[in-house]
Amino acid sequence: MNYTLILFLAAVIILGAIMLIFANLKSGRHLDVDRYRVKCLSIEQQLKADEPSSYQLAVLNADKLVDQALRERGLKGKTMGERMQCGATLFSDRNGIWTAHKLRNTIAHEPEVQVTYDQARYALSCFRKALKDLGAI
Repeated sequence: MNYTLILFLAAVIILGAIMLIFANLKSGRHLDVDRYRVKCLSIEQQLKADEPSSYQLAVLNADKLVDQALRERGLKGKTMGERMQCGATLFSDRNGIWTAHKLRNTIAHEPEVQVTYDQARYALSCFRKALKDLGAI
């Protein structure tokens, strides 16, 4: 058997494996889609039109879930905003996710804020889209 051919084939296989590993690392970590889908549905079910107290909680929880996905994807940054900036090209609706995150910040920092059902519903739809963009659902 030709040892040169064997060495060449071994080199091709090793190079291919290295390229696959690099491509996987570059594209980010794979997320547990089922777990994220269950959490996302649970958060969406928290939002009840006849319960204004549910509006803020649903937005806060959805924002947390997106931040968790950003961290698991390996995006760098001390804050969610910094992680969102690092992954800006991943989002199909950058304005929507920023609007939703700003609503979360308003809820967290302004105790007297009144969130409407429509605002909360829009934010949840933006967070859902972001989770899809990140490969979480």
